[in-house]
Amino acid sequence: MPRVVDHDERRRVIAEALLTVAARDGHEQVSSRAVAKELGMATGALWHYFDGFDDVVRAAATEVTRRTAARIRTAAEGTHGLSRLRAIMGEVLPLSPTTRTEAAVVVGFWGRLASAEHTAESGLPTQSLWQDELRSAIDEAVADGELRADTPRADLLALLQSITYGQQIMQVSSPEDAAHQRVLDAVLAPWTT
Repeated sequence: MPRVVDHDERRRVIAEALLTVAARDGHEQVSSRAVAKELGMATGALWHYFDGFDDVVRAAATEVTRRTAARIRTAAEGTHGLSRLRAIMGEVLPLSPTTRTEAAVVVGFWGRLASAEHTAESGLPTQSLWQDELRSAIDEAVADGELRADTPRADLLALLQSITYGQQIMQVSSPEDAAHQRVLDAVLAPWTT
């Protein structure tokens, strides 16, 4: 009887292998051959689960999003308003060994994702997550009086997204000079009551 393979699980395992290779060896070393070697399988076996290497890269970006979402749920549990906003940002800004490694991996994806054919899944990791979680935390902080009533909520959300991407780039290009938490504090300061 043939072995039943969970295709979704196998795709996730392959995506995780790409992330492992990227984190350990750098993006220049990421290839279908390197990913297959990491898994101990023939390169051609990848194509049973993906249409091409860009699809593997997209799956890896999705895996980063899944991991980030899980960390955010855990970190933000039981928090509200500014505390929730800071918990969310703490899981996407490169503040810990996990988020610093992830920043290097994510920044390396951007060029490849930008040149690949656009699909619903090909957006930058965490973008859709932020649009819900951060917006909600900002709204809570305004309602609770932690942020001023005239806080430009949409602009603040866009700025938080921008500084996160910028701080991830800073982590990759000048890790010794990164001032991630101070930048977040400076962005929030004009609106904090």
